[in-house]
Amino acid sequence: ALYMKDLRKPNAPFVAMATDMDYTYAPIEVIGDKIYMFTNYNAPKYRLMTAGINKPALKDWTELVPESENVLSDAGVIGEKLFLTYDKDAANHAYVYGLDGKEIQEIKLPSLGSVGFSGDKDDKECFFGFTSFTIPGATYKYDMDANTYELFRAPKVDFNSDEFITEQVFYPSKDGTKIPMFLTYKKDLKKDGKNPVYLYGYGGFNISLNPGFSTSRIPFLQNGGIYAQVNLRGGGEYGEDWHIAGTKMQKQNVFDDFIAAAEYLINDKYTNKDKIAIVGGSNGGLLVGACMTQRPDLFRVAIPQVGVMDMLRYHKFTIGWNWASDYGTSEDSKEMFEYLKGYSPLHNLKPGTKYPATMVITADHDDRVVPAHSFKFAATLQECNDGTNPTIIRIESKAGHGAGKPMTKVLEEQADTYAFIMYNLGMKPKI
Repeated sequence: ALYMKDLRKPNAPFVAMATDMDYTYAPIEVIGDKIYMFTNYNAPKYRLMTAGINKPALKDWTELVPESENVLSDAGVIGEKLFLTYDKDAANHAYVYGLDGKEIQEIKLPSLGSVGFSGDKDDKECFFGFTSFTIPGATYKYDMDANTYELFRAPKVDFNSDEFITEQVFYPSKDGTKIPMFLTYKKDLKKDGKNPVYLYGYGGFNISLNPGFSTSRIPFLQNGGIYAQVNLRGGGEYGEDWHIAGTKMQKQNVFDDFIAAAEYLINDKYTNKDKIAIVGGSNGGLLVGACMTQRPDLFRVAIPQVGVMDMLRYHKFTIGWNWASDYGTSEDSKEMFEYLKGYSPLHNLKPGTKYPATMVITADHDDRVVPAHSFKFAATLQECNDGTNPTIIRIESKAGHGAGKPMTKVLEEQADTYAFIMYNLGMKPKI
């Protein structure tokens, strides 16, 4: 909900602007008597509206930049111009608009990537941060009048971007829906069906996975690996409809999308089933758990990180109740109970099955996804696994869900994760 208070007037009351809580209402700037609003009110892919200070109620707002076919993911005012960022097939595209809502120009970014602008409404200068799978996060200085930019500052990273390439592919899921996936690898890679793959996804809660650089991936890429990032249903890449298509009794779509990604990579000769590691955290941990139990034959390594593994009881612990909008709960109805039980990773482990080499990752103080999820899953997995592949659990002490973790713990966890993946994929890294 959103309220406004005029700080220029002593003892001014808070005035309701929007109170139904069904949408996002984000004020991005106040200029004169106009409040510029970033919202998905009656616009699943977001739009810009303006509210008047004297008549701020939602019913009096007017549309400034209408909803388009691409998702408006960010907006701001710099130098008395609107800077709008749209997601097109999960990559950012940036535009400059006038305060009248008319497009002035597109900013041609260095490549498929992610951008973030910084500046104030009165600034004469504008900067933006940019990153991609092959470009470490750098800062650029943008000339608004000439529509040009120059590199302002870049980190020193021992990584030659020119040796690598990112391509975006679109493949059909089980029901025929086209799913986008980014693939990053060395330019001299041979499509001989033997390349190791790190397959990553999330697919939930309207969260979009945009391109981004990670130093942790460098050894994997330099040793011939392919980093594959999939934009599954359940995310926000194509707006609210894409999100809803991966929730509740449509949640299986998310797992089908991820399984189809692996099958595409195999059929297109990038890799084979003995060279694929699947990785995901939190809701992505659920993704990995569901896919490894549904298709244990398809993956060589599985890394479910701080995952939601018990779908029948998740809502009974800490903040779990708040995820019901995406998952539904076992208490909703008999049909919902049966649907959740049908994919719940914990409840779909079968005795005597050859599961992928698995390292379950959690932390003893995770109050978001309580570690009991991982404890129960790891114990049951070890009981059911046929003994061919290792199934272990890594429990970080004095740590939580991930945010705010000190760098030493981050590095240790990344080292353990990649060591486990590379060893079990048969990679022999060059030091």
